[in-house]
Amino acid sequence: MNRRDRQILRIALPSIVSNITVPLLGLVDVAITGHLGSAAYIGAIAVGGMLFNIIYWMFAFLRMGTSGMTAQALGARDLTEVAAVLQRALLVSIVIAALMLCLQVPIRDLSLAILMPSEEVAYYTRTYFNICIWGAPAALMLFALTGWFVGMQNSKAPMMVAIIQNVANILISLLLVYGLNMKIEGVAMGTVLAQYIGLIAALLFMAPYYLRIRKYYRENVVLTRTALLKFFSLNKDIFLRTCCLILVHFFFIAAGAKQGDTELAVNTMLMQLFTLYSYIMDGFAFAGEAMVGKAIGGKMHQIYDDTVHRLFLWGWFVAAVFTLAYFLGGRAFLSLLTDDVAVLETAQVYQPWTLLFPLCGMAAFIWDGIYIGATATKGMLISMASGMMVFFLLYFTLVPLWGNHGLWCAFVVYLAMRGVSQTWMRHRIWKG
Repeated sequence: MNRRDRQILRIALPSIVSNITVPLLGLVDVAITGHLGSAAYIGAIAVGGMLFNIIYWMFAFLRMGTSGMTAQALGARDLTEVAAVLQRALLVSIVIAALMLCLQVPIRDLSLAILMPSEEVAYYTRTYFNICIWGAPAALMLFALTGWFVGMQNSKAPMMVAIIQNVANILISLLLVYGLNMKIEGVAMGTVLAQYIGLIAALLFMAPYYLRIRKYYRENVVLTRTALLKFFSLNKDIFLRTCCLILVHFFFIAAGAKQGDTELAVNTMLMQLFTLYSYIMDGFAFAGEAMVGKAIGGKMHQIYDDTVHRLFLWGWFVAAVFTLAYFLGGRAFLSLLTDDVAVLETAQVYQPWTLLFPLCGMAAFIWDGIYIGATATKGMLISMASGMMVFFLLYFTLVPLWGNHGLWCAFVVYLAMRGVSQTWMRHRIWKG
């Protein structure tokens, strides 16, 4: 294992741990509400959780854009810009959070009108939403801080923040729900308080960096017209790309529901295999963001080439391991999720598609990290848009002929198309 491999793993492994802790927040909420005596509580957590996932997912550019710009500034040894990127990202996150708080009622009511849950679930969802929305400032500022840490080649701090936040969420939610009998209000308050505890932890981890770079802070640099235009141009591309991603994934869910309850259950379970794989590959994408950004910022072309080469070697290795694991243990994994015989038997029909996830999706994950580090966000948007168009073209062509197989074929080709188009545009990365 050479030096570059060690650098990749030093960033990737803590990022993987952080990613794996992400679903724990939702799982803890579901587990607690599952013992409150009403299915409506679980429904409210499911609807409310999905709602906030969509909202926060749309603003993920605060993390991705910040990591690439920070890494490039670090590589160029421009510590004034390193400080300015952080200040800029935090300022934008606070403004967006303020707008969300001001518009919380129309956002909530429009979302419920679209999702149309039952009256009882809608009532509890409003309660959950009305409390959780006040966590928006902490959640969005954490995006900015996480991106900055990654750009500074430090993925251990976000990992520690994620662990602290999850432990706090578990302990506070249990105390409020079972100690103070607050039911869904306690679950929501536990989530919000955990978000602010995570923010405080991130600020404490940032303090040693800030003490070293604060002397480089220049107020007149943070909000210059050129810097803001670049910031919003990059993040506009990432925002639109994320909208395309959300559209594909939620259309996939809706399309599966049209196939019937059994197919919907099967698709949901099989998608967990893709989600598990994505958590691992995102860790290597984070390594790409940090290392490629630093190499490009420092104009170190040889280091860039070597980093890309090593990232893809790790990508192929992880893809091969997951393909083998899904081939040998896919049914056993699905058996952990359900004991419904009909669902398991139907899952066997579609499980071969899961063997294509790792190999067809690997390039898209690795290139995403590389493009973010290079701040070549236009290429990311183009590849995602082209993948989305292929998905819908194949869906409307194949589903009438193949049913649910057509849906899975469209999804797998969409993954491959993203990687193919990014590979084709790779020569533009240095022009990012």
